Amino acid sequence: MKWITRSGVKVDRVACPWLIRKFVDPDAEFVFLPPETDWARVKDGTVYDVPNCELGHHGEDVSFDAILKKYDLTDPALRLLAEIVRAADSHPSNPHPAGEGLRWVAHGFSALGLGDHEILAREFVVYDALYAECQRRVR
Repeated sequence: MKWITRSGVKVDRVACPWLIRKFVDPDAEFVFLPPETDWARVKDGTVYDVPNCELGHHGEDVSFDAILKKYDLTDPALRLLAEIVRAADSHPSNPHPAGEGLRWVAHGFSALGLGDHEILAREFVVYDALYAECQRRVR
């Protein structure tokens, strides 16, 4: 299945593909379109992390949260990871302290001048490591 979002990935637009590939759609194809795309007209895939979409930001929740809810992913370690992603990608009322470090990592990858697919390839290991630590902490 195609999963479509804005180009220029950072926090949520890296975390979501990691989540999708690991827990929703192992064969997912990710497409990155310009931010000015008319998202309501995109019909050939699942749109995420763009304004006014189902799998987007709602209140304090980020797109990672929306995907967890839609696909009924209830793993406590994923819920903890969602807190970190939320803190890194938005300004929740009670941010997880690890969020600031994740924000730095995401912006650092962006500063390297890599393409979106290359950032995903390199940064997925960061999410693998964060998930492993989240699993350890929820035990």
